[in-house]
Amino acid sequence: MAERELFWKVADQAARLNELMTLDPALKEIPLRRDVRSLGRLLGEVIKEQAGEGTYEAEEELRRLAISHRAIVDQEEAGLDDPAERELQERAVRIVGAMSVAGAYQIVKAFGTFFELTNLAETNHRMRRRRARQLSPDSPVKPGSMLGTLLRMRDAGIGAEEALELLRQVEVVPVFTAHPTEVARRVVLFKRRRIARELAGLDLLPLTDDEAARRQEAIFAEITALWQTDEVRRRPQGVDDEIRMGLDHYPGSLIAPLPELYEELAEDFRLAYGAELPDAAFPTVVRFGSWIGGDRDGNPNVTADSTRTALESARQMILARYLEGVEGLKELLTPSTSRVPFSAELRGALERYAATLAGAAAETAVYPAGEPYRRFLGFVHYRLQSTRSGGEHPDAYPDAATFAADLLLVRGSLAGGKGERLARRYVDPLLRQVETFGFHLHALDIRQHARIHARAVAELAAGAGTCGQGPGPLPSPPSAETTELLDTLRAVAKLKRRYSPKAIRSYVISGASSVRDTLSLIWLMELCGVRVAASANGKDPGVMPVPLFESIEDLRNAPGICRTLWCSPEYAPFLDSWGRRQEVMLGYSDSNKDGGMLTSTWEIYKAHRDLQRVAGECGVSLRLFHGRGGTVGRGGGPTHRAIIAQPADGFSGSLKITEQGEVINWKYSDPSLAKRNLELMVAASLETLARTGLVETRPEPAWEEALEEMSGSAFTFYRERITGNPDILPYFEQATPVLEFEHAKIGSRPVRRSRSRDLSELRAIPWGFGWMQSRHVIPGWFGVGFALERFVSGGEERMELLRTMMRRFPFFFDLIRNVELALTKVDLPLARLYASLVTDGGIRERVFAMVVEEYRRTRRMVLAVTGQARLLEKNPALNASLRLRNPYIDPLSMIQIELLRRKRRGEESDELNYVLAATINGIAAGLRNTG
Repeated sequence: MAERELFWKVADQAARLNELMTLDPALKEIPLRRDVRSLGRLLGEVIKEQAGEGTYEAEEELRRLAISHRAIVDQEEAGLDDPAERELQERAVRIVGAMSVAGAYQIVKAFGTFFELTNLAETNHRMRRRRARQLSPDSPVKPGSMLGTLLRMRDAGIGAEEALELLRQVEVVPVFTAHPTEVARRVVLFKRRRIARELAGLDLLPLTDDEAARRQEAIFAEITALWQTDEVRRRPQGVDDEIRMGLDHYPGSLIAPLPELYEELAEDFRLAYGAELPDAAFPTVVRFGSWIGGDRDGNPNVTADSTRTALESARQMILARYLEGVEGLKELLTPSTSRVPFSAELRGALERYAATLAGAAAETAVYPAGEPYRRFLGFVHYRLQSTRSGGEHPDAYPDAATFAADLLLVRGSLAGGKGERLARRYVDPLLRQVETFGFHLHALDIRQHARIHARAVAELAAGAGTCGQGPGPLPSPPSAETTELLDTLRAVAKLKRRYSPKAIRSYVISGASSVRDTLSLIWLMELCGVRVAASANGKDPGVMPVPLFESIEDLRNAPGICRTLWCSPEYAPFLDSWGRRQEVMLGYSDSNKDGGMLTSTWEIYKAHRDLQRVAGECGVSLRLFHGRGGTVGRGGGPTHRAIIAQPADGFSGSLKITEQGEVINWKYSDPSLAKRNLELMVAASLETLARTGLVETRPEPAWEEALEEMSGSAFTFYRERITGNPDILPYFEQATPVLEFEHAKIGSRPVRRSRSRDLSELRAIPWGFGWMQSRHVIPGWFGVGFALERFVSGGEERMELLRTMMRRFPFFFDLIRNVELALTKVDLPLARLYASLVTDGGIRERVFAMVVEEYRRTRRMVLAVTGQARLLEKNPALNASLRLRNPYIDPLSMIQIELLRRKRRGEESDELNYVLAATINGIAAGLRNTG
């Protein structure tokens, strides 16, 4: 290592510190450029060492061609009609065409690994810039931060008590799903985290040469390990794999840092209001949910055993963390009876435990009699161990509340013995974790499609009818789907008794389109012994049916369906048992596939608005569950902006949002990123409740009329050109790698809900995946340009109206900015190459010409409405990131196209399929989106 150049060497510690802390735009990007350059040089050394100079030179030649090609393409709309662009692309295509599959894989590995490293550098830079803003007295308060929200509330005349009351209404629930958009393997994610830790360590000053060398060598070793590791799974991912992967981010990014989040929120409250608020007094505003092991919609691999495994794994994880926490308290809480008093309540509890918990004698006997906290916590530790061991151990805690009660005894005794500081520092963080996670970690939602429930009801009714007609043939047995559904519901009933009743409290009904869908599920659940209504003592929340409205038609009908349901006398007892609370889910991905970006987004907004109005009229406290994905075509985009863009009237303060696939790693791979994301959700919910004036909460009628008109135009255009166009499905299947999705072995879920090849049966994720990989990105923008152009053709005053909406209507601003982001990921020259895979020349020319025409129209209209000369003009950081990545994505796309061409000519091998999957992985890493 002594002979290798030291890439992170610090020549001037003060200058390096200034780079890390500065707000100067010219200086603050230097650390990011250094990280990317240094990681790239280390990767270059690994490539030469592991694959040889030939591979390195081939990679460099393709990179240089791609950079030259990009210089042309990035000039406005130049590209498709430029002879120089064609010539450069054709040169690269010839190089790729001459490669063997093994040679192509080395290039794919090189570019894919570069994206892994670049993503880590950018993530580290996000955390670095956040620290710099926190340390700078000149840094403006971020509008989306909790402090920014509280300061606006204070300035709007909302006092400290009213602010606390509003906070008590806030509850945000990120729900982690197994939707197959995370392409990275679990072992690769762990390697990323180790590199990320070393990168962060290189910012710790003063940094000696020895320390820099040690960390550089550690990164070098990890890059070597990445090179030697399969980045794509060699076997299909099972549900158990998804369950394990879905828990990986909890210990380091959520459980341990959660008390720190509340410390920071309480400090923000103190800064805004000047009022001391103990961390423990801050309301619990965050809880967690999961679909992994509970989501059965179209996935026959999720069984009753899967659900049991998901619940047990989550329980074991959180109990292990509590055991660690209590073990730590035993070492920290050493006050002696010779120094301070302790409470009679604790003394009594200690005596009772000594008399009844004989099995704990060995664990507690090691602590002196004069150290009561340690002795008492020994009993607590023993009871937790008994709880974790499973079964019906007589000494186990019956529930998390009983465990919390023991901790509260310790806390109360400490506070009464002049140890309030110790209570706050050591006991309150654990109590906050228990309040948030219970013994179940997160609530596991069950999900199944409405038609499965309807079929079960019909089959059971037919069987009952046949049996009631006297002697005759036996009725047909229930179908396999019905049998599995009944087994699942019986298992749910048992699992709620075995685990915390709060572990399963919602059942999502996909494809809900009528009141009958909800009532049928209730009948089936009660038939199988599931307690649907909440218990009177509040210990069992029951299982609430949650209708999921997904299609455009169902979104439009949702308010009427819910009004009928909430006014139904059959439903009233259940609703009353839940405290008149109801959860309703809105589907972004399927509505987008059904109606296009503009109509889907607008119909979700209207459904949201009207559902809140109907809920108010029916005396229901509504919680909306937003089924957002990672890409903008599936509801993605900045979380804070998306929340405050929704209708404010009737908002209860409580919301759920799905976190899917690669988004989980993007937001929760690091404690500081996780805390920031949770803060944004909490702050946005509080902002929407408080209405501080950050955004206008009541859109003007002219704005809604404009959107209604544009949505109608976009819907008709999209349905004619996409869903109703017979050319689209063959074009999609041939001009994208969607049929190779299975080779990436991303998840356990099939691509289609059924065996039908109808577009309606294709899941929204592979739909988005195919268009994203092939750089068409249809779900994110198609039809928007047509609608905007048609609207403004009615007069110049209409363009001015749209520009006013951009300034004053957060919903429209969010929509257009998300469309703009999608447009930046479209690449027409690459899309043209993918289109060349379509065998029918007529279909190829018709569809691609249509895409080009609408892309150019949408780009032109977005620039006109936003007043920009180029896309992302007002977001230079994101623009720079995309410009950095694009030249490295292009060779991966060209290799993917070449391998798809070979495969469709009849070449078939495991090696070819594996390299195809590796291109999917690399492109996804480069675009930071899968589907």
